[in-house]
Amino acid sequence: MAEQQSEKVLSVNRQAGYNYHLQERFEAGIVLTGTEVKSAREGRVNLRDGYATLKDGEVWLVNAHISPYTHGNIYNHDPLRSRKLLLHKEEIRSLLGKVRERGFTLVPTRMYLKKGRIKVEVALAKGKRKYDKREAERRREADKEVRDAIRSRKQI
Repeated sequence: MAEQQSEKVLSVNRQAGYNYHLQERFEAGIVLTGTEVKSAREGRVNLRDGYATLKDGEVWLVNAHISPYTHGNIYNHDPLRSRKLLLHKEEIRSLLGKVRERGFTLVPTRMYLKKGRIKVEVALAKGKRKYDKREAERRREADKEVRDAIRSRKQI
């Protein structure tokens, strides 16, 4: 019997695709406390302002908001604390070179549940300029008009 790769998406950072040219994507584990896991499983995660940074040979997720667990007690977590991401040493070394030399940024694009474990997809990203964003918007509008025209042709 084939093993299914079921993934439940907990949070998506839609702004990442709008603000950055996303290059390479990496799947990383994340170190969470108990109440963070429970809150993340409820989908109470916001990655919009988050980014990843390299510090002392480790990758840290900064500014990602995981809301406090509603049924938590005095040991509830800080929503904006830095969280360690788990990557292979070779991946960290390659990321370190690209971030330092080529001016890339590490942006979390989504958080999801895979085989009972919470994973974060981190992308190497280059910031878009204002004219890049306008061009993407124009292209999106043109594609929408083409789709609408085709749809209206089929109905006739």
